[in-house]
Amino acid sequence: MRLDPIVLTLALTVACSTPAPATASTPPEIATAATAPAVAATPDPTAPLNVGDAAPDVALELQDGTTVELKSLLGKQVLVYFYPADNTPGCTMEAQGLRDGWADIQAAGLTVFGVSGQDAESHKSFIASQSLPFPLVVDTKGKVAGAFHVPVHGTYAARQSFLIGVDGKIKALWLDVNPREHAATILAASKK
Repeated sequence: MRLDPIVLTLALTVACSTPAPATASTPPEIATAATAPAVAATPDPTAPLNVGDAAPDVALELQDGTTVELKSLLGKQVLVYFYPADNTPGCTMEAQGLRDGWADIQAAGLTVFGVSGQDAESHKSFIASQSLPFPLVVDTKGKVAGAFHVPVHGTYAARQSFLIGVDGKIKALWLDVNPREHAATILAASKK
C-alpha cells in the first residue's frame, strides 16, 4: 500500500503539533508546551537599567573600609555615579563640580557615591587632593558596575550616573555624561 505524500505530511503535522492529553500513564519526563511549566525570562545583564527599575541590591565598599548596603538608604535620594579613573581630567572636573555644588546637593537631600575601579589608596588620594566631601566606592572587581549594568573596559567604567529616588527606584539616569555640567543636571533632576 502506498501513502499519498500530502496525506502523510498532513497526518505527521497534526500528530506532532497536537499535545497528547496528560494521563496517569504519561511519563513525567515528557513535557510539551501545554504541560511544561512557564520559565521566567532572565534579565539581560548588559541591557541598561531604566527609569522606574528598582535600584540594585548591592553593597558599596568605601575607601575607608566601611560598607554601605544600598537598600539601607531607602527613604533618601541617592546618586551613584560611575567614572573611569581617579585623577584624570574629565573625572576630576566631574568630582569638582559635585564638590563645588555640595551645599546645594546637601540642601536637596542627596547622598552621593562615586564609583570606579581603583583601589582604596587611589580613592583616598583623590579625595584628599580634590577635597571631596563624599565617599568613593572601591569597585576593583566591577561588581557594582555589573549590578548597575555599566559597561567596563579593562578597569575603566563608563561615565554613567543613577539618581535613586526615596522609593528605591531609579528616578533619573544618564548614560552619556558631560562632566562639566553634570552637577547642575543632577541637582535639577533631584528637585523634580
